[in-house]
Amino acid sequence: MYFAALLARTEDGWEASDTELDDVETLSDLTDLAREASVDEDTVLVFIEQEDAWFGVIRVDGEEDPRIYISDASAAARSSYGEILLTDELLGREPEAEDSIAALEELVGLDGTEDGEPDHATDNQTDHDDNDDDGLDADAVPTGPLGDTGILSDLGLPEKDLLMLRTDALVEIADALGAAEVLETVR
Repeated sequence: MYFAALLARTEDGWEASDTELDDVETLSDLTDLAREASVDEDTVLVFIEQEDAWFGVIRVDGEEDPRIYISDASAAARSSYGEILLTDELLGREPEAEDSIAALEELVGLDGTEDGEPDHATDNQTDHDDNDDDGLDADAVPTGPLGDTGILSDLGLPEKDLLMLRTDALVEIADALGAAEVLETVR
């Protein structure tokens, strides 16, 4: 079960609204949704929580790029909403690098053989190119927190406190921001 809400900062404090993510397919869609809720291009926080699995906070300040924090990246990777937040940039990957490499290899015919050589390895040859020496999968999503741990520091929730949150995290975040009552109205 998911819960999603927007908290928009105003001169009078925070305004909360629940939000439907059915039409959100990309981080750009989510960022646009947050900007629409913004009052005078002030800070908007988007909370997404999958019960007992993970939570994410997306912070949008005016026209700046969104800042993202995810409590458990590997759990989020198994979620359609989590996948939206797990961008190549957040994961430290080159955007669509694998697709580009595969396309280039196909374009120039790089199959690991020289012209005129057979297209298969002999029985005593092994292909070590597919395995990294360290045994780590480059595409693996890390377990645990990922993203901007200082995302809420200037709003009253230090990094160390954010990293310790597990269950009922959004309630604790809203409490630290002074927005617990407004969040409760949409929960």
